[in-house]
Amino acid sequence: MTIEARIRELGSKHRSLDDHIQREMRRPTADPTQLRALKQQKLKLKEQISALESPPH
Repeated sequence: MTIEARIRELGSKHRSLDDHIQREMRRPTADPTQLRALKQQKLKLKEQISALESPPH
């Protein structure tokens, strides 16, 4: 898999998690523990994307 393809895959997962978080936040009985876990997953994906987009040193 190319780096570009991996970035697209991670970006897709990131957007999907964002949608899931938004749906969960709209629920009257949103689970704060689940929201925190989803946000942590989203942040990890963002970090992975940033690492792949950064030029090698």
